[in-house]
Amino acid sequence: MKVTVSLVLGSGGARGYAHIGVIEELERRGYRIKAIAGSSMGALIGGLYAAGSLADYRDWVLGLKRIDILRLMDVTFTRGAIRGERVFARLRELVGDPLIETLPIAFTAVATDLAHQKEVWFQSGPLLEAVRASVAVPGFFTPVVKDNRVLVDGGVLNPLPIIPTVAAHADIIVAVDLNTSRYRMPVVDMPQNVYLDHPGLSDEGPPERKAKDAEQAARNQKERFAGRMDIILSSVEAMQSSLGEYKIAGYPPDLTINVPKEAGSFYEFHRAAEMIELGREIARERLALLEQGRPVEEY
Repeated sequence: MKVTVSLVLGSGGARGYAHIGVIEELERRGYRIKAIAGSSMGALIGGLYAAGSLADYRDWVLGLKRIDILRLMDVTFTRGAIRGERVFARLRELVGDPLIETLPIAFTAVATDLAHQKEVWFQSGPLLEAVRASVAVPGFFTPVVKDNRVLVDGGVLNPLPIIPTVAAHADIIVAVDLNTSRYRMPVVDMPQNVYLDHPGLSDEGPPERKAKDAEQAARNQKERFAGRMDIILSSVEAMQSSLGEYKIAGYPPDLTINVPKEAGSFYEFHRAAEMIELGREIARERLALLEQGRPVEEY
């Protein structure tokens, strides 16, 4: 009998492509995903998987280049953000717009109600409407205003929604955190990949390699805070990182798969291939430790 999984998919922008790699590795190893809860990009990936359309989405994003991403950005100057209509029109072509309660896998999308300052769990109703509310990153996507509620990114209050998956009573709960700085990135053999060794986590490798890593890390940090949007998104990520740690401490999952913030910027949506492979590689390492009965959190 297959081991069943309640899967928690966290927020983190383009790093959320790593969720695809994690899901593919879980399936490859014979796990059965029984329930999914997600915030922001986690809600998008989780919802598409629950609806059976993740493979089509994967094929689409693998072909996206920088210019394609720009063409999808329908900016509204009155609200200073992206409406998302072009993106969601494409998603509707891929998945239709099924009701959450009809999906073969239990699914929860988490959004934040700014007007009432509380979480909103979508467990029924139109799937894409729920996902659109969950991905409405403040300053990036326009909020969803409905029924006296102003709905924005679920990660504002809950970047790692573990509690909604508990009721599924799966064998294990697996959470994918996209906002950690505590995990050493593996080397992924991809054309666009840049190896990063997070300062303080490892002193392995020859001196010339460490010097090169440090130089690249410094360049990435400079580029990361180059403009106003970078500052806004980095502030959101810092907040979500702290909140994610509280969520894990409050209800520890059986396995946490950590995808480091250093893997890429929030809006690098042209790097799907690399992020998917990174998610798969980290999941492979963590799941192997779990299956061997070794202490996962030490690695």
